[in-house]
Amino acid sequence: MVKEITTAELQEKLEKGEKLELIDVREDEEVAAGMIPGAKHIKMGEIPMRLDELDQDTEYIFICRSGGRSENVCYFLHDHGYNVVNMVGGMMKWTGKVE
Repeated sequence: MVKEITTAELQEKLEKGEKLELIDVREDEEVAAGMIPGAKHIKMGEIPMRLDELDQDTEYIFICRSGGRSENVCYFLHDHGYNVVNMVGGMMKWTGKVE
């Protein structure tokens, strides 16, 4: 079972100034419309080749358009021993700031 966070919970943590590791797995044209400030962009298809950029001791929150792709990424990484959380609802439900 992969951990989940709602957009409202994530927004609250960011407003409190919590240091979070956010990874947006959408495609280039999707992130061009705006990303959550501080998020890192790694396209879903690049995740397997870029595992060396991720630390298994760090909790990562994954983001996509609706929460489906990020959930798939979370299952993949969870199976490889990573500490992951899926943002449910994705950017479609995000009401906070974007950059």
